[in-house]
Amino acid sequence: MLTQRTVGEEILLDVRNLETHFYGEESITRALGGISFQVKKGETLGVVGESGCGKSVTALSILRLLPKLAAETVGGEVWFQGHNLLELPEREMRKIRGDKIAMIFQDPMTSLNPVHTVGRQIAEAVQIHTGASRTIAMAKAEEMLRFVRISDPERRVNNYPHEISGGMRQRVMIAMALACSPELLIADEPTTALDVTIQAQILRLIVDLKERMGTAVMFITHDLGVVAETCQRVIVMYAGRIVEQATVTDLFARPMHPYTRALMRSVPDRRQGRQRRLPEIPGIVPSLREPIVGCSFAPRCPFSIDICRLQTPVLSDVESGHAAACWRSEEIVGT
Repeated sequence: MLTQRTVGEEILLDVRNLETHFYGEESITRALGGISFQVKKGETLGVVGESGCGKSVTALSILRLLPKLAAETVGGEVWFQGHNLLELPEREMRKIRGDKIAMIFQDPMTSLNPVHTVGRQIAEAVQIHTGASRTIAMAKAEEMLRFVRISDPERRVNNYPHEISGGMRQRVMIAMALACSPELLIADEPTTALDVTIQAQILRLIVDLKERMGTAVMFITHDLGVVAETCQRVIVMYAGRIVEQATVTDLFARPMHPYTRALMRSVPDRRQGRQRRLPEIPGIVPSLREPIVGCSFAPRCPFSIDICRLQTPVLSDVESGHAAACWRSEEIVGT
């Protein structure tokens, strides 16, 4: 019998103490070290951090799309509509993927099947989750291409992925993800490898579609500018853990974790006449193959003291709705 619980009306996704490991021949990589966060109905939650901090692994763990044998979610809970997704039989999980929770992957060229037309691939998702006939599903595919502003959808529905541009392929991925009107859309760096103009178009499209459909969005990115433009709340990840969590307004006004402050200082200032050398964060991200003692950012942190290297800080509220995992967060706010 499946475990159920009552979920608050406005909470759509509730992730609790999620832990994921990757297995090598002689080592275990602790990719996620017990992260907890929530996604509210209709909001856009930004997930930011350097490459390798666990952003994409979080999404794949939620949807249980980790590579078999090589990776495993070893602890935690993922609550969605009263069920813990980690306990669902695979058959039930397949009904949720693409229907209730959909995902846009980083590289549409490797995510789309090269031997099927884009229309057929969108229609397949509609058929699987709604039971529609092939004719109705293809009509829906054409409608979705029009919905994501692809011109001449009647013709494009018969194109193969290699016959359309990178920007169009990303729009096709968005159309496929939204075809069944999901309640949660996970966008994993959807503007990677696109030029600046197309990036802006894709971001505007996602924001517009979210507002029109009421879909909640979990937006994974390393670009703080994207977060400022698209998100209401944000979590900052480092070395498989959440180090700060706040509304976007509070995060940019008062970053409380040294890592968040370092990320913000690394953003280029494009205002006219502003030229400066961008500061770099010294050191490297620690290896997750060995247990980390103390704060994972301590070796790179200019504020670290003895306790930082001996005890792991817990993510806790410093101000209402603004949490940080730092022993010195209250002192840092005033510096």
